[in-house]
Amino acid sequence: MSELGFRTALIVGAGAGISASLTRLLTANGMKVGLAARNIDKLKPLIAETNATAFKVDASKPDDVAKLFEQADKQIGEPDVVIYNASARAPGSIAEIDPEAVRKAVEISAFGAFLVTQQAARRMMPHGRGAIFLTGATAGVKGFPLSAAFAMGKFALRGLAQSTARELMPKGIHVAHFVIDGGVRSETRVDTDDNRLHPDAIAQTYLDVLRQHRSAWSVEVELRPWVEKF
Repeated sequence: MSELGFRTALIVGAGAGISASLTRLLTANGMKVGLAARNIDKLKPLIAETNATAFKVDASKPDDVAKLFEQADKQIGEPDVVIYNASARAPGSIAEIDPEAVRKAVEISAFGAFLVTQQAARRMMPHGRGAIFLTGATAGVKGFPLSAAFAMGKFALRGLAQSTARELMPKGIHVAHFVIDGGVRSETRVDTDDNRLHPDAIAQTYLDVLRQHRSAWSVEVELRPWVEKF
């Protein structure tokens, strides 16, 4: 058991940026971390650095997600913290965008989150404890032109978080939705004036929410850089 009171975290939709920062921070706090992604080869440097465990998954497929949790149960232990970071975009004019591209984007951003949340809830409810964190975006609060698919997925994710929080929080499971309202720093998107959200700072906020006392749990947290308009 880590000092946080949690043992194992499963991050779905893992990659660079927020997921990598979360992995480093959670392992530094004594937790085992599982990383799930379509392409696990990209995770090799992070795995070597943190000793995390990688799992291959297509989060939009029910059988894949069920298998993911079964594998995680066996290899790292039943996760008591689950974080959903997967999302997909399908930009384009509403009159011209490919419907199948939109379907896939919504399946990854929203349906996949439902599948992961369902599997997490099934494991956490018997214990009366756990945390499910869903990573949202500006698009879950306001839809932008040429971005209907992303807005649809992120609005649905926010609805999932609200509904699930009302159901599971009285059962001892902390559900929170994080609105990442701005661009996130990366190797190709760096600034020197804190104009983009730093992934380490985002991860620290997740950790702070994970530490919250149940008498004052956050359900939604908005994070934005100091210059972001809203």
